[in-house]
Amino acid sequence: MSPTKPSRAFVIFILGAFDTITPLTIDMYLPAFSQIAEEFGTTTARVSLSLTSYFIGLGIGQIFYGPLLDRYGRHKPLYYGMALYIISCLGCAWATSVEMFIAFRLVQALGCCVSAVGVRAMVRDYFTLEESPKIFSMLMLILSVSPLLAPSLGSAITSHLHWSWVFYMLIIVVVLILLLTYFFLPEVYKPDPTVSLRIKPMLATYREILSNRQFSVYTLATSFSLGGLFVYLAGSTIILLDQFKVSPAFYAILFALQSIGLILGNQLNIMLLKSQGAQNLYRYALTIQMLSVLLFVLGSVLGWYDVYTTVAFFFVLLTCLGMTFPNGSALALAPFTQNMGSASSLMGCLQIGIGGLFSASVGLFNTTSSVPVAVLLAVAAVCAWAVLVVGKPSGDIKSVL
Repeated sequence: MSPTKPSRAFVIFILGAFDTITPLTIDMYLPAFSQIAEEFGTTTARVSLSLTSYFIGLGIGQIFYGPLLDRYGRHKPLYYGMALYIISCLGCAWATSVEMFIAFRLVQALGCCVSAVGVRAMVRDYFTLEESPKIFSMLMLILSVSPLLAPSLGSAITSHLHWSWVFYMLIIVVVLILLLTYFFLPEVYKPDPTVSLRIKPMLATYREILSNRQFSVYTLATSFSLGGLFVYLAGSTIILLDQFKVSPAFYAILFALQSIGLILGNQLNIMLLKSQGAQNLYRYALTIQMLSVLLFVLGSVLGWYDVYTTVAFFFVLLTCLGMTFPNGSALALAPFTQNMGSASSLMGCLQIGIGGLFSASVGLFNTTSSVPVAVLLAVAAVCAWAVLVVGKPSGDIKSVL
């Protein structure tokens, strides 16, 4: 490790690089679905179960990494988790059946999720409480760009090489990030050997974390708000391709344009934090999210909207999410100086779990209509807003936020 303190920008760059691993792992192999299905003699629907297994691993694994990050420091768990990730990448590349491929995707997620938990904890290690909302916005800005680039990169790889090279490329990316971490990102968190790794004390720690109103309110509200993102990812394909019959090429363009909403939301958040507190921005964005999706439900039921109006509503949704996620994460973690890793892992698990339930709910409706998707978006936003209003965490908020 470097004995000198790295610059602020370089720390953000390394943390942002870790944050891109998950979207790259999810999106880069999507263009290879048909090739993978053909090689294993199965269907693309069967191959898509590898996404399900990945999300399951991503949600479960976060629970266990928090205590490890608190007990042993940030770097050791990162190295071991990423080593598991690299091994599972090789397993995916060398799989001889779709079942083996799906299983290794689960293991891949169990290794990968340490990066997400570790990044959230390290934001508070390297930056002050006042800075954390802005830092989370910058990290989400980096994260927002990844889904725009990953499918194109995966398509370029699979057009010229065997699909397994997607996973070899992921290994190369992770090794480079680990080298940067080892040589240039010093460990600033002091490991706490009193943190227990036994199940009962771990559960007691999680109960204590959940008992903090500020954490529980902002974590649950943000999880429901992010449920809208999961519904959008699962439902936009149904609406745009099946209902409005846009071409796959035009869909890719619309998807990229909508994703700019996340980037815009982050940029607005960074600028407005100079004059508005994170708490106010969070409440404003959540209210706009709720009102916009309720209007989307009304218009969908009455058949008011065409493809462009629908895309505009998605754009507003993603812009709001670009503000609720970074502010909600910073506000949820603000009360903690100890057990930061455990708080981060519990927050991530709840976000993935609740978001996954909303995503799965989209599949329950065998329809090409936008109405079920709009209703689920509204349920997610109303639940988020209700948690914030009923929870009334304002009395516990750190004054600097």
